[in-house]
Amino acid sequence: MKPSTAEVRQMFLNFFQNKGHQVVSSSSLIPKNDSTILFTNAGMNQFKDIFLGKEKQIYSRVTSSQRCIRAGGKHNDLTKVGFTTRHHTFFEMLGNFSFGDYFKHEAIAFAWELLTSRHWFNLPKEKLWVTVYQTDNETFDIWKKEIGVQPTQIIRIGDHQGKPYSSDNFWTMGKTGPCGPSSEIFFDHGPNLFGSPPGTLNEDGDRYVEIWNIVFMQFNRQLNGTMIPLPYPSVDTGMGLERITAVLQNVHSNYKIDVFTKLIQSAAEIIGTKDLNNKSLHVIADHIRSCAFLISDGVIPSNDNQSYVLRRLIRRAVHHGKMLGAKETFFFKLVDPLISIMDINDNNFNQKKKKIEKVLRTEEEQCTKNIERGVSLLNTELALLSDNTLRGDIVFRLYDTFGFPLEWTENICKQRNVKIDKIGFEYSMKQQRQRARNASNFHSKNKSVIYITQSSVFKGYEYLQLQTVITSINVDGESVKTISHGKHGIIVLETTPCYAESGGQIGDSGNLYDTNNSHFIIHDTQRYAQAIGHTGQIITGELHIGDTVIVKVNKQRRERICLNHSGTHLLQAALRQVLGQHVEQKGSYINDCFLRFDFSHYQAMTLEEIYEVEEIINSNIRLNALIETHVMKLETAKESGAIALFNETYSDYVRVLKINDCSIELCGGTHAKRTGDIGLFHLLSESSIAAGVRRIEAVTGDKALSILQKENKQLLNIAHLFKANRHNIYEKIHTFIQYTHNLEEKINKIENQKAIQESSLLVKNFIIIKDIKILVHALNNIEPKTLHIIIKKLKNHIGSGIIVLASILDGKVSIITNVTSNLTDYIKACDIITILAPKIDGKGGGNAHIAQAGGLNASALPEALIYIKEWLSENLKNIT
Repeated sequence: MKPSTAEVRQMFLNFFQNKGHQVVSSSSLIPKNDSTILFTNAGMNQFKDIFLGKEKQIYSRVTSSQRCIRAGGKHNDLTKVGFTTRHHTFFEMLGNFSFGDYFKHEAIAFAWELLTSRHWFNLPKEKLWVTVYQTDNETFDIWKKEIGVQPTQIIRIGDHQGKPYSSDNFWTMGKTGPCGPSSEIFFDHGPNLFGSPPGTLNEDGDRYVEIWNIVFMQFNRQLNGTMIPLPYPSVDTGMGLERITAVLQNVHSNYKIDVFTKLIQSAAEIIGTKDLNNKSLHVIADHIRSCAFLISDGVIPSNDNQSYVLRRLIRRAVHHGKMLGAKETFFFKLVDPLISIMDINDNNFNQKKKKIEKVLRTEEEQCTKNIERGVSLLNTELALLSDNTLRGDIVFRLYDTFGFPLEWTENICKQRNVKIDKIGFEYSMKQQRQRARNASNFHSKNKSVIYITQSSVFKGYEYLQLQTVITSINVDGESVKTISHGKHGIIVLETTPCYAESGGQIGDSGNLYDTNNSHFIIHDTQRYAQAIGHTGQIITGELHIGDTVIVKVNKQRRERICLNHSGTHLLQAALRQVLGQHVEQKGSYINDCFLRFDFSHYQAMTLEEIYEVEEIINSNIRLNALIETHVMKLETAKESGAIALFNETYSDYVRVLKINDCSIELCGGTHAKRTGDIGLFHLLSESSIAAGVRRIEAVTGDKALSILQKENKQLLNIAHLFKANRHNIYEKIHTFIQYTHNLEEKINKIENQKAIQESSLLVKNFIIIKDIKILVHALNNIEPKTLHIIIKKLKNHIGSGIIVLASILDGKVSIITNVTSNLTDYIKACDIITILAPKIDGKGGGNAHIAQAGGLNASALPEALIYIKEWLSENLKNIT
């Protein structure tokens, strides 16, 4: 009997649990404290700091089934998804890991036993092939001499074009981080499928499929390519759950395993198609998994980083649904089948089911609107074509901005006998990929190239000044023993009162001195693994590793940060009280000037809700309640009702912040002692930053008072302009607006009268060619809207004909043309504009009946109108 996907996953975990491995849960799809990757793309991501020796391991060997995304950054399979048999944007990576415990011999033996033992996967040994890094003789010998694999089925894979460590068998997580040689295991599906063994010309065929990669972690790759040996050699393996399930279910495509066949069937039923082999269903089935789990992990569609990838995935799925004939929103309806088919028991996912559906539905509706806007843009650009080829940058804009797949634009253009510039499109795509690669190198200044093994103790809850010792100095990314006058650098201290940026709160600034009057100004404080680094400049003297120094926090700045941070906690509590318990923090930024808080909510707050939130917060401030902090076990904190961020990683013991009975949260930041210290809370703005995510910016303390005073002064200045006071300013402004509206109506009447006069004068300027009335004329200082009125009146007067009117106003040219319905088979208004627009250095568009253009070259207008008059005369002569 063929095992289900869920059974394969459990068999893997059970095997390694029996081998002494601790089973750990999948981490979030969004990497924590790792700016080198966009998404969790491998099982080892959550153990990266353990491999680097930056974090102490609890277990020496673990196993997991890690959810992964490969749709951005280095590992990006998006364009292949749905059209190959085994690529996905979302997949599960089965893995076993050793942290300085076992190495090559045991890792290879474990893999072979699981794959070939009749008690486990029971695969035929003769169908398994392996690859090793070209110079890794030790691994080659283990496979040959200890495992017994035939040498003809062990393949050495070298570096690409001789570039060091560029082999498929040298695994790297990204441009930096843990890496090492690897050994891959392939399954031979048999000669009935096309493909050759790995390392040969036709290795990309479907016959030989990689099912497992065993990485021997030995190095930490630096940004400059340097390989630093890790503190201890370790093992990281990865086996795609979907791929091994396909092998065990005896199918040659991942999309034929039980999970995907059921998802594809559900998608087909919801959309209303019977074509179960259509590749578009593969795309939809894949993307619903990515999108649902990304939203569950806190990602919301927008135009930045992970959120932009999510938006692209949703749009791509929607487009494929429309190609299958979907008439209504459908994508969100797949969430229910997904939960059932994948047997998702994750409480976090199930609790957020409604939110996931809401986000997907909202984004799909927005996508549909974008399609309509994209079609409008495409029609305009096609009307302006001077030849039969649509430029590549326009095709890319349709793809990138409006989500148009290339094939959609191709099909629409084909109906108009227009080609598309694919070379230009690919060039624009290449530029976009480069921008994406640059954006995925999220390396913050200095942090990405600094490797600090020291640790620091934070004492800033109790002290703002203390004596300590310098343990590390870094200048220009290099570790040094001394920093001298004028140099910028990073100083690590044994203990420090300076708070390192974390949890949305910025790092402290301050000063550092020694007894010889050496003075280092601290501009910022950041964490580097277990170390706290003080970034700044030494302005007098010099400092050395081992020096005893005094470090002082900028007290006034810290106090303002504390007020804003405590105000943020009161804000979240008030929002949950006013808007509902669905409100969750989606991000925050807290400095000494203001606070910013992002939260989940699906509509703009009303003014009444904003005022209510402000009143609740200020009421709690007036209570002057004690702000308490307690350190307790994580489970105890959660049981007490403390709010935790889902994606945040917490240690066994956590710091809990409690404000009266209104707020209790896990928080490592610094805070005021009592709510009364905050003084005043004033909400500055509330806005949308993404579908289902709102942003509030606010101020506290003396900053809030200062802004209120400025707002009051501005109100008084406006009142003075209107000769009013703060009590009757509304009525005065309302009266002024009504007065302005009346004036606009009078102006419109005057414009209409002017248009009537102009149109009556223009009637005598018509010429007749082949019984067709034509008017090509320029006017002075006429608004475009007045040109429309004149054309309408002239058209009513002549009944049939062609009108081209132009006007120059403030140096800008406006042209409007109208062709009556009986003539559009011969001459179209949009064709006339296509000719005229370039001549006045402008752009335009329209349809067969009416079109318009605007340009900046007023001096070219007379010649342009002469040309179009001749062009019309020539073309009308040919009408029979």
